[in-house]
Amino acid sequence: MVRIVSLIASATEIVAALGCEDQLVARSHECDFPPTVNGLPACTARNIDVTANSLEIDAEIKKIVTDGLSIYDVDAEQLKALKPDIIITQSQCDVCAVSETQLQTAVANWIDHQTKIISLEPNGLSDIWTDIQKVADAIGVPNRGATLISSLLARLHDIEAKTATLPIRPSVVCIEWISPLMAAGNWVPELVHLAGGINLLGEAGKHSPWMEWTALESANPDIILIIPCGFEIDRSRAELSALTALPGWQALNAVQRRQTFIADGNQYFNRPGPRIVDSAEILAELLHPLIFSFEYPQSSWQKL
Repeated sequence: MVRIVSLIASATEIVAALGCEDQLVARSHECDFPPTVNGLPACTARNIDVTANSLEIDAEIKKIVTDGLSIYDVDAEQLKALKPDIIITQSQCDVCAVSETQLQTAVANWIDHQTKIISLEPNGLSDIWTDIQKVADAIGVPNRGATLISSLLARLHDIEAKTATLPIRPSVVCIEWISPLMAAGNWVPELVHLAGGINLLGEAGKHSPWMEWTALESANPDIILIIPCGFEIDRSRAELSALTALPGWQALNAVQRRQTFIADGNQYFNRPGPRIVDSAEILAELLHPLIFSFEYPQSSWQKL
């Protein structure tokens, strides 16, 4: 049996979806799905105060990076004791999880040729499918990878088949961070298009951009979806005053028409794994409620 350590939440979900959860021997502190993985030892810890507000978290992260320090700690001794065959990390975002460079540094004194480091780097939907297959190949279940990808694509195609001929598509802004403001990039613009919307502010395949309030005000979208990275709905709601108190917020089309929504940005949208398709279904459901009804629970998304 292959011994796997996953240091990124999306990879943990990929391993589980491939039917190999029993081969996981450790996880990161952020890996929490499926819930059964919470019993595994965590080999990482964060160096920031996540109870702070959005603006304070952003300032703390920027200071850590400026000082040349790391946002996360890696328990190299625990990793060594676990003797993993495979360690999965990422090189897409130094803020999101332990990076490949940090992992290489942490394990440099003991890692040998028998331990393989797999680094995932998804920037768009096609990269997510590539990463799923990469993990499946490394574990030794390539056929399961192909089957999983096929099933996920089939669900997306079902959505696209219903939205492809829509006569009218609403304009959408997805907000990935509240203060300072950040629009959602990477795969989210693709999800918006598949779900039958026109994405504004944020480009497919590129990192999520910071934006000024005036950019959102000028875009004046039909729909606003708030999906802060790492925040569940209650956590995001606690931050909303930073948005709603902005001059001109109440005059936005989406606000006037009661088309502002909030979704779980921790479990969905910001995890490039199998549940990115759940995110597409959530988007389709809130953009076109007369066409789609996937009946996701209220903990997944809500109207403001």
